[in-house]
Amino acid sequence: MTTVGELLRERAEGDGDALLIGDDRWTYRQLLEESARRAALFEEMREQGRPPHIGVLLDNVPDYVFWLGAAALSGGVVVGVNATYRGDQLAQLVRHTDCGLIVTSSGHRPLLDGADTGLGADCVLLVDDPEYAARIAGHSPEPPDRRVRDDDLLLLIFTSGSTGLPKAVRCTQGRLARTGAHVAKIAELGAEDTVYSPLPLFHSSSLFTGWSSTLNAGIPFATRPRFSASNTLPDLRRHGATMLTYTGKVLNYILATPERPDDADSRLRLAVGNEASARDIREFARRFGCNVRDSYGSTEGIIIVRRDPTMPEGALGTADPTVKVLDPGTGKECPPARFGPDGRPRNLDEAVGEIVETAPGAGFEGYYKNEEATRSRFRDGAYWSGDLAYRDADGWLYFAGRSNEWLRVDGENFAAAPVEAIIARHPDVRSVAVYAVPDDPVGDRVMVALELRGDAGFEPEAFDAFLAGQPDLGTKWLPAFVRVTAELPKLASMKIDKMRLRREAWRSDGVVWRPAKGQPLRPLSDADRDRLAPLLP
Repeated sequence: MTTVGELLRERAEGDGDALLIGDDRWTYRQLLEESARRAALFEEMREQGRPPHIGVLLDNVPDYVFWLGAAALSGGVVVGVNATYRGDQLAQLVRHTDCGLIVTSSGHRPLLDGADTGLGADCVLLVDDPEYAARIAGHSPEPPDRRVRDDDLLLLIFTSGSTGLPKAVRCTQGRLARTGAHVAKIAELGAEDTVYSPLPLFHSSSLFTGWSSTLNAGIPFATRPRFSASNTLPDLRRHGATMLTYTGKVLNYILATPERPDDADSRLRLAVGNEASARDIREFARRFGCNVRDSYGSTEGIIIVRRDPTMPEGALGTADPTVKVLDPGTGKECPPARFGPDGRPRNLDEAVGEIVETAPGAGFEGYYKNEEATRSRFRDGAYWSGDLAYRDADGWLYFAGRSNEWLRVDGENFAAAPVEAIIARHPDVRSVAVYAVPDDPVGDRVMVALELRGDAGFEPEAFDAFLAGQPDLGTKWLPAFVRVTAELPKLASMKIDKMRLRREAWRSDGVVWRPAKGQPLRPLSDADRDRLAPLLP
């Protein structure tokens, strides 16, 4: 079967553009040569008998792609190290994945100071060091005399880490190549296309939907060192990009830039990603004159939920009949949601369950050195995604959050995503996160973090009036705490960092609260915080 290594060799037979960053570009022939030189350097440096794992701690600079190519040609494994990790967490992830080499830059090098990675200074390469350039130039541009196999491990991709310490998802040469071929087919990528991927290259969006699809189509892959909402449209125009990859809040942040009459003046025809809101999908398509193909997906990559133009407002899409919504406690299928005259669900307490593939096939290749986590996904012959959803009577799926995003208020369990969807109706709310904070003595209280549009202000009384006007907001769903912030904290994947929000709880500024049921929201005082402090670790 086709491997990424084979694709690189095949594409190098021509001189088409392979990589575009800023005003610089590299052909597929140059990409092969640069990758071959790094493969030779790694072979010179690596400790025999140790897994050929290369930790890459870089922004989206050319060397990141060159080291991906080096691993693909030589049978090495790239471990994408998230630059937002710090201290013990960063060290633990490097040790856990058996990195024998760290490739980084002088800007990121301080992140390794004091971190017990188990590697000495001689196992750290700085790509902006003149000595590094000299070492690279000293190696042959001829690719190694080794043919990689379909089942050779190529990548270790950390899950987003929104629920705790990230797990390293295994990805083989064959899986990356096959996924890219699938994306290239559904996106109808041809010789005139260019794919722009602004998210970090340690993220599956840029790797699977972006880089691998361009390798399969033999077209340019464009990126930038770090995501910038204001520079996205200039980059699309500069590179003549026809497809944009995204995830999380990327579309939301691009839409937050000032609208101009010529926003649709580019070659962009398609944006492909996941987890955008229905409002952002519609608005992005209108403003930039393109189609948006948003679908459900995860780094593990087993369950596919397909969007359809005929689906109801707010739906996620449809999936194969073997994909079911099961009660994680009983294992039984949840009943479909019942909708009221206003078109809103009325029985989410029983309709929400976990998305489960009851007949899993190929796809997920396990977590690296974490059999317990792998077994927790595969139970009784089924794959439990860890994501929540509900179905309507016609089989349409609706996303309801992550399995760790259940809240339990006064004995009632419910998911965060339906509450977020209700609050997102507020015209001044640009982004919203709903999460649990501890109650006294047991259970949860609902906390909401809001990011407002433009210069919009927040008035507790007006927000309470808005909540009172939402007929589908359950009585237990009413926020007890509301935090207003200029910008919600994000992971590098542009997903909201709910773990951080839960940890900070009401400690931050800009919090109002409801001291007891039936009371209005009011500012949280220092005395209130002192009384609440024993509830937090």
